[in-house]
Amino acid sequence: MKKDLIDIRDLSLAEIDELIGVAEDIIDNPSQYSDKCKGRKIATLFYEPSTRTRFSFESAMLDLGGSVIGFSSPTDCSVAKGESVADTARTAECFADIIAMRHYKDGAAFVAASNVNIPVINAGDGGHNHPTQTLTDLLTIHREKGTFDNLTIGLCGDLKYGRTVHSLIAAMSRYSNVKFILISPEELKIPENIKTEILEKNEIDFAETDSLEAVMPELDVLYMTRIQRERFRDPTVYARLEGIYILDNEKLNTAKSDLIVMHPLPRVNEIAVEVDDDPRAAYFRQVKNGKFIRMALILKLLELNEQERVNGNFSKPSKLGAESFDPSIIRCDNARCISSIEQGLEHLFVKTDNGYRCLYCETKAHKSF
Repeated sequence: MKKDLIDIRDLSLAEIDELIGVAEDIIDNPSQYSDKCKGRKIATLFYEPSTRTRFSFESAMLDLGGSVIGFSSPTDCSVAKGESVADTARTAECFADIIAMRHYKDGAAFVAASNVNIPVINAGDGGHNHPTQTLTDLLTIHREKGTFDNLTIGLCGDLKYGRTVHSLIAAMSRYSNVKFILISPEELKIPENIKTEILEKNEIDFAETDSLEAVMPELDVLYMTRIQRERFRDPTVYARLEGIYILDNEKLNTAKSDLIVMHPLPRVNEIAVEVDDDPRAAYFRQVKNGKFIRMALILKLLELNEQERVNGNFSKPSKLGAESFDPSIIRCDNARCISSIEQGLEHLFVKTDNGYRCLYCETKAHKSF
């Protein structure tokens, strides 16, 4: 296992199982973990608004006996003065033992981890990845369904910018006989690289539709997402799509009795409040699970980092196979990529069967000639 968690694919299935096992032991025996991180600090560097993710990281460290430093808005620190992600991470390293970072640019956590010798946890980077939400989702599925195999999972709403969806597909694609039903309007369909490099490449069964009602009877898990206003450049497009999917009791009438309804939250109006009383509504149980899995992750990464410190060999996120290009030759056109703002960042690309993709955001790169 790596000492950083940037992408859910950094974890093997055995490592995920180990983390889930520790999280479930924490749930059963909380007092045995109350001083495991005594004297340790986590720096929560949150460049975007967050309630559940930040609270769960902070409460996780406090429940382990540690302490918390950090910021909940870039206006509250030197980021407002133009400080780079790399320099902010190096500064946090002077005071903390582990970093949890939420950022509005794809690839920011990778950059942070590349510049420090303490563990970095990606707490969400733009529309790219959100691996600890995925661990939360996996713990929830395991506790609710008892298995990861033989499930039909409906993913509904913003599949284009929904980083939680991207990470969950990457994780669940590794289990047996899993089928995904991708429910979205044309404008918010799953990114092409997720389809080609995860679903199609691994021959995962999936279907695309714009109708939630049509597929409801098939689902074992329904993962709702909100239409994310902050990801849209054009507010008129957001206004047209807002409220396109609303789960209510009437729609649930055709669902399986053991369906579980999940949501990374916050919700706007995509799940009616009346659904909260349905025993199939698992999203607030899902929130609580987030603290326990993050407690397990913090313990594991600190343990690995201590082993590296003793050995005197600190690992960095892999750039193996990446090539550096001048933007006049090959460039990343993703305006949400960290490479669009980070000072002095080397522009790195990985060659694939379909050309090059950006190392930071995984978007297909474009030749500039």
